[in-house]
Amino acid sequence: MSKQAEAHKADLYWDRWTAFEDKEACDHLIQRYMHLVDFHVQRIAAGLPKNVRHDDLKSHGLMGLYDALAKFDHKRELKFDTYASFRIRGAIIDGLRQEDWMPRSLREKAKRIEAAQNALEQQLGRIPEAGEVADECSLSEKEVLNVMHESLTSHLLSIDEKTGDGQSDETFVTSIVDEQMKSPEEHILTQDKYEELAIKMKDLTKNEQLVLSLFYFDELTLTEIGSILSLSTSRISQIHSKALFKLQRAFKSEV
Repeated sequence: MSKQAEAHKADLYWDRWTAFEDKEACDHLIQRYMHLVDFHVQRIAAGLPKNVRHDDLKSHGLMGLYDALAKFDHKRELKFDTYASFRIRGAIIDGLRQEDWMPRSLREKAKRIEAAQNALEQQLGRIPEAGEVADECSLSEKEVLNVMHESLTSHLLSIDEKTGDGQSDETFVTSIVDEQMKSPEEHILTQDKYEELAIKMKDLTKNEQLVLSLFYFDELTLTEIGSILSLSTSRISQIHSKALFKLQRAFKSEV
């Protein structure tokens, strides 16, 4: 079937769904856009502990996809993939927050690692390496990197929480001023941040730079990056975690 024929068939299913909430049409559309759920599940799962089941994330994502189908106006000139991605990611994050996915043991390890980092930085007069922090905490380097990665993900997810004003459902993310509304001075500050990040990324290895670029800017999954670099997904995850650890310490040293 040609792409044009597939698009026409999809339009017919959209018409049936929006006009009659036809179950068969809904099932077809869910299957058509299931790749969006899989994509966001894999990206979010990359920073979560192994105790978080992918099936649970997928279940939350499916709820987000269904919500997107129910609320999307197919006649508007808006790409459904973009609209659905926000709904899917939001549903997964809401589900994670309700389940309190970060174990107490992980929180305690994160505090130990943070304390060790600060102590070593004072002692050495520089940012400690992950291996040095691991020795100080009597943990393996891999465990330190995993804990820091998962802890960082927890902080990133928290910016999607309610702002706490009690007046709306606005989150910290949605309350951020749109880029187009920034003043010239704010644009300069933003540009400085990007330049600062670019400078610090030069201290990373070539593989670390490439993994971060492909994951955050090209939005590839860890598995896809592994295929490009001919490395296993677990190895890509290790490189990703180590790069984040280095950047986190580099920025914190300036605070």
